Amino acid sequence: MHNTLLLVDGSSYLYRAFHALPDLRSPDGHPTGAMHGMVNMLRRLRQDYPAAFIACVFDAKGKTFRDDLYAEYKATRASMPDDLRLQIEPIHEAVRHMGWPILMVEGVEADDVIGTLCVQAAALGMNTVVSTGDKDLAQLVNDKVMLINTMSNEKLDEAGVLAKFGVPPNRIIDYLTLIGDSVDNIPGVNKCGPKTALKWLALHDSLEGVMQNAASIGGAVGENLRQALEWLPQGRVLITVKTDCDLAGHMVSINQSLVGRPEDKAALREFFQRFGFKTLLREIAADAGTADGAPALNSPEGDPLGEAAPAQLPRGAYETIVLESQLDAWLALIDAAALTSVDTETTSLDPMTAQMVGISLSVEAGKGAYIPVAHRYAGVPEQLPRELVLAKLKDWLENPDKPKVGQNLKYDSHIFANHGVTLRGVVHDTLLQSYVFESHKSHDMDSLALRHLNYTTIAFSEVCGKGVGQICFDQVELGRATEYAGEDSDITLRLHQAMKGHVEGDPKLAYIYRNIELPTSVVLQKIERNGVLIDAELLGVQSRELGARIVELEQKAYELAGGPFNLGSPKQIGEIFFGKLQLPVIKKTPGGAPSTDEEVLQKLAEDFPLPKILLEYRGMSKLKSTYTDKLPKMINRDTGRVHTNYSQAVAVTGRLSSNEPNLQNIPIRTAEGRRIREAFIAPPGSVIVSADYSQIELRIMAHISGDEAMLRAFAEGEDIHRATAAEIFGVATAEVQGEQRRYAKVINFGLIYGMSAFGLAGNLGVERAAAQSYIDKYFARFSGVKQYMDDTRLQAKERGYVETVFGRRLWLPEINSPNGPRRQGAERAAINAPMQGTAADLIKLAMIAVQGWLERDGLATRMIMQVHDELVLEVPEAELELVKVRLPELMAGVADLKVPLLAEVGIGKNWDEAH
Repeated sequence: MHNTLLLVDGSSYLYRAFHALPDLRSPDGHPTGAMHGMVNMLRRLRQDYPAAFIACVFDAKGKTFRDDLYAEYKATRASMPDDLRLQIEPIHEAVRHMGWPILMVEGVEADDVIGTLCVQAAALGMNTVVSTGDKDLAQLVNDKVMLINTMSNEKLDEAGVLAKFGVPPNRIIDYLTLIGDSVDNIPGVNKCGPKTALKWLALHDSLEGVMQNAASIGGAVGENLRQALEWLPQGRVLITVKTDCDLAGHMVSINQSLVGRPEDKAALREFFQRFGFKTLLREIAADAGTADGAPALNSPEGDPLGEAAPAQLPRGAYETIVLESQLDAWLALIDAAALTSVDTETTSLDPMTAQMVGISLSVEAGKGAYIPVAHRYAGVPEQLPRELVLAKLKDWLENPDKPKVGQNLKYDSHIFANHGVTLRGVVHDTLLQSYVFESHKSHDMDSLALRHLNYTTIAFSEVCGKGVGQICFDQVELGRATEYAGEDSDITLRLHQAMKGHVEGDPKLAYIYRNIELPTSVVLQKIERNGVLIDAELLGVQSRELGARIVELEQKAYELAGGPFNLGSPKQIGEIFFGKLQLPVIKKTPGGAPSTDEEVLQKLAEDFPLPKILLEYRGMSKLKSTYTDKLPKMINRDTGRVHTNYSQAVAVTGRLSSNEPNLQNIPIRTAEGRRIREAFIAPPGSVIVSADYSQIELRIMAHISGDEAMLRAFAEGEDIHRATAAEIFGVATAEVQGEQRRYAKVINFGLIYGMSAFGLAGNLGVERAAAQSYIDKYFARFSGVKQYMDDTRLQAKERGYVETVFGRRLWLPEINSPNGPRRQGAERAAINAPMQGTAADLIKLAMIAVQGWLERDGLATRMIMQVHDELVLEVPEAELELVKVRLPELMAGVADLKVPLLAEVGIGKNWDEAH
């Protein structure tokens, strides 16, 4: 410790912390993401790397010697985002309160200050640890200097640099000079990437050797090297970190000015209160107590969020079950318990194929047990056979009257099902508890434990490692496995106890939790397990056809561009569009270059053929790579079906998210996209039935706003878009023209998504004044909608959230943001979220009702997908007539709104036919 200097590349971490947590804000709307990242990183660093001498180094304002050497140095960097700029001074304040000296030396960069301090420390016989994410600093590594990256847990000593970059530290400068540095706008050799640079350095030892042998290097890249010979010495100077800065002239001395100080607890407490750092407030309370006379953090005055701050939890005591007598004792415990926390450890994250490695249980806070059943490593103690354990637990696991709690028990239900056990009696799920009362936050157990229990859990990576060195859980030593698995069940039980009041104390949230989310989780597990049958052969045909079409589009693009180019390179596309073809610049990137993003291509495609070809090429390529190529590989060998996973706690609106594979984003606007649905088929003797809520969000808008004109149109069964057109254009419903109806449809859906006159004008292809006129007429005719929007904005600003019809709380952290675009985005979300959220609630209620009917009546019909407002079922032909009648009735009857709900049914041999 006394022989170590710990340096932090503050300028590197500022941006990385900001981009990692861009939307984090204090209760009054001040951005805090970068602040959270820096504070947490610095506190953790001092724990993990104790050092007597420390410093946090930032870039000083103004030019450096590199700007004088090269006018284009860092010229392509975007200006600092406003939300980050607002955090700089508070970050400096927090760093000082934590006892870190801050260094900012005019005329040189933070890298150069760090390089100089590394050399000075070595001269004093000290080791230096540099915390950074900047690859340039790898050139400083030697037997006295090591780099660490706290965001990736990477450590780079001399061997680590060689393994990562392919060259030792003393060749990093040569390597970077050849490939260039796009971040700092330092050119290298054109087209010379890492592989080429490594090959050259292997052959010629150094940059000087490469330059001396440039004449013998063939090919286009060799010519590029020869053209860069005059530049490379200057590039090398720019890349090289200075190690001889005059720090003494700035009163910087390791032994005097870089001595670490203790944290100023009182100052930090005030800082954390000011910016709403809830967890860190609790840590300060645990570390320092309240002996200094400050208000206790569990008092209203001490906790700015008005919640009690728990004391630091001790680690629990967990038993490893390896004897049948131990298992029997725990069986008696869980059989008598009012609530048991249960969790499984497995061989993989794929719920359909993962095998059980062990089960953990807890019935009392701080205590638990782990039952290993399939660990396999040299010297593993004898374990109880998995078949024996499951046989003894089966009655309890399948008993609906034995209450169970877990974290994302949908996954564990699959694991038990893989071994012939149907998990019942799930009365609580901490993932869903958190999702219901704080949908805008993280719901993983590690985050929940820190947030609600002030407890840092054992990370999976601490037990199994990371990357290529990661081991499977069945290779973890039993003692360590027990610590990890026992903690999972124990902390889950404690989390439930900590969170239940938030949910059960609010009747609306309790309804969402008990009547929607918990039963939906059970239904989703069944849908995932059912899976959907895929015609792999048909997808193969489509893939080959798409491949041929992609080649055609490439050739057309080459012809229009006047030669071959990389259709996936924004840089080359930009050069062709705005250099060669002189197309108009629609917008620019943050770095100032003309943009070629999707929005730009869509606009340019209206008038120019090449952008249109590129859009089609991208669409075809995505269909091929994401669906026709990938879906056949995801077919489960045992079932012949694809089994997606529905994430229930992701979207703040309550909507489900499909992944691995994503079945909700298959494009349907193009014929090629719709054809993919043809591969989703029914088995012989069955058909696909699709039931879709009709115009659901507009119906919800009519209900919530109470607008008389909308209510009347839906009550009378009118075409809502035709009725809207009649109101806006002042004509009889029967006289509405097709174009007028199209305008009305865009307006109807656009306004509930908060579309402005500018956006509406772009969608309709009219002048902004005309679009504003349509909006004015719309609100004049549908005044109830206008009143709803105005009232909702005000309520959202006052409460910080809006609600669905059923009481789901939709949080809007940016609603009072000082940042205009963020605040406006939150205002638009405030208007639309109740519609989206209510639609999500309705489809979940429909899923619950339909599954209940299928089970009660013992039908063979199965739900196989849920996509947006649609349910997809696989129906035996013998049950088709019944399902055609009963399914839309059930969906329409899940809620009593002011307007009738309507579900439309389609039938076919495949999903496309049925849709």
